[in-house]
Amino acid sequence: MAVLRAFRAVRPDKKYAANVISLPYDVMNRQEAARMAEGNPYSFLHVCRSEIDLPEVEDVYAEIVYEKAKENIEGYLAKGVFIRDEKPMLYIYRQITDGRVQTGIVGCVSIDEYGDGTIKEHEDTRIEKELDRIHHFDVCNANTEPVFLAYKQNLRVKTLTEGWISNHEPEYDFVDRFGVEHILWKIDHDETVWNLEELFRQMPELYIADGHHRSASAYKVGLKRRGRNRSYDGNEEFNYFMAVVFPDEDLKIFAYNRVVRSLNGYTPEELLRKIEEAGFTVKEIGEIGHEPEKEHIFTMYLGGIWYKLTAKSEIIPDDITASIDVSILQDRVLKPILGIEDPRSDKRIDFVGGIKGLKELERRCKLDAKLAFAAYPVHISKLIEVADAGLRMPPKSTWFEPKLGSGLFMHEI
Repeated sequence: MAVLRAFRAVRPDKKYAANVISLPYDVMNRQEAARMAEGNPYSFLHVCRSEIDLPEVEDVYAEIVYEKAKENIEGYLAKGVFIRDEKPMLYIYRQITDGRVQTGIVGCVSIDEYGDGTIKEHEDTRIEKELDRIHHFDVCNANTEPVFLAYKQNLRVKTLTEGWISNHEPEYDFVDRFGVEHILWKIDHDETVWNLEELFRQMPELYIADGHHRSASAYKVGLKRRGRNRSYDGNEEFNYFMAVVFPDEDLKIFAYNRVVRSLNGYTPEELLRKIEEAGFTVKEIGEIGHEPEKEHIFTMYLGGIWYKLTAKSEIIPDDITASIDVSILQDRVLKPILGIEDPRSDKRIDFVGGIKGLKELERRCKLDAKLAFAAYPVHISKLIEVADAGLRMPPKSTWFEPKLGSGLFMHEI
């Protein structure tokens, strides 16, 4: 079964919500976070990227950074910027962008179900990133940002949530600086909460869409708290972590594109020839590019010109993960030709969310890169297929948009 549990949220008073909300901690660096929070003392970046309040501290993982996040939470509570709800509830969270709607339920999921694989992963994690959020959650005594989960569409859940939305006023309804509308409803009726919890108990699994490091960190913080509390009974809040669960049909995945800072000693003409020899049909598009129109096609920006790269059938593996386009690109071009062995650690490669479009790839090539690759996005069904098979997708395979707003709810552990 899949546990979804009501909790007593810490969240902004409605008059502060539009100022509090921020992007998630892991989609920006320190300098970008500081710019985003400039002039806004209520931005949640003062919690999830609290190093922006300590410009004299060079190490963003220093103990004082986590203590500052805790101090800022306590200060917001004392000033009434944040409130604690009076009882455990579930919440409906809807995001609307470019006419597309995704509607999820905010609740808590079980660390045991993360441990036993009921909550399924599709990516590996990096220990240094886990350690950061472990320390952040532990010092703040809270899951400060939710994990983004998916479930296979369930019409009974949809009927219940749509019925609640139709008959209740939202707690928040505002548009953020990026044009995304955020709407939140409290489900404070005990029977409705129980009915939703029961519907999730009948689901065999949940899927991590975005937030693998937050999931792993919350799990390990829960185990750590169990070690400190040997008489725990399983009902303590540290046995659960906060998530927003969305039906799979609501979710859209964008491509995760690549920019590369070096041609590895090749001239542009030599590189094009090497790519052809690697099993691609190469066709010049011109100065104005376009997104790949289907799977196994890439577009590449090199020397101010766009090219279309089509993978020939003989180089497409008969394997769930190896046939994913970013795997083909890595295995056939980035590694053997450009010398990028590990895209997670090689400083010559960077990743750009597909939502930013081709203009961002062109900008990066004028700024600090030599070439760029645009890929065709993975479908949510492929993510589920990989997770169900117990496999892992390549690093930086998926970019979900819109991102969950950070700061609209926290879960005290």
